[in-house]
Amino acid sequence: MARRRAPAWAAYTVLTKAYERREMKTKLWMIPLLAAIALPFVTRLDAQQSQSPPPRKSDMPGMDMGEMQKDTKAAPQAAATANAQMSDMHMDMGPHMRMTDLRNPSPGDEQRAKEVLEKLRPAIEQYKDYHKALDDGFKIFGPDVPQEHYHFTNYRYAMEAQFVFNPAHPTSLLYRKVGDGYELEGAMYTAPKRFDEKQLNERVPLSIARWHEHVNLCWPPKGAAGVKQANWKEFGLRGSIATEDACEAAGGRWFPVIFNWMVHVYPYETDPAKIWAH
Repeated sequence: MARRRAPAWAAYTVLTKAYERREMKTKLWMIPLLAAIALPFVTRLDAQQSQSPPPRKSDMPGMDMGEMQKDTKAAPQAAATANAQMSDMHMDMGPHMRMTDLRNPSPGDEQRAKEVLEKLRPAIEQYKDYHKALDDGFKIFGPDVPQEHYHFTNYRYAMEAQFVFNPAHPTSLLYRKVGDGYELEGAMYTAPKRFDEKQLNERVPLSIARWHEHVNLCWPPKGAAGVKQANWKEFGLRGSIATEDACEAAGGRWFPVIFNWMVHVYPYETDPAKIWAH
């Protein structure tokens, strides 16, 4: 008697199951490989976060300042002037600051901004005690430099912000100096400097807040001598030099963009206009 041929759908089912088993084996095999690749990075990041000394201001995520760190170590007194410039994150609009324009409101903008605040407030409530922030890995930028607002930055959150937006994980906490301690005022979110306005708007609506970035920095010539002799009325984020040609003519080093995009938020303000004030 001739053997009956299995229907086509049965053969398809067998092949599909075989393929799925092979795919599952492949995925299971990849898990330990991916873990082995990721482990050194995670370990290194954790070690930097918990064991490294507090980073300098120039270490702020998004800033290409490796050479500048060497300069500041070689000429600490002259570098204090530069550090004071960098520490003032609330500069007025000018050639060294780029800000997004306020858009006309779109449906849902106010609700989205409200949801950000609803996640932020309870997340940072514990950090009204600034010691808790330090214990949790936030690092103070320029603690010895008088500032209007002190930024306590969390490098894990800064790294996270390069990929996703988590309203409960601000890159920095904003404090003002009160006696020998600090009083929590607000927070700062960051976004990759490659982002366009559409991507920034997806994080915090541009009809509610103005994102900003620091641009057109001319840094003094290389070496301690360059930093010591620098005229800080010309160089730095408050300097008069704001074009690449002028910077080259002065023998400086040009940085078109030095930080990531930033937006400040003051969730404890009672005036809505001040909550997302620059």
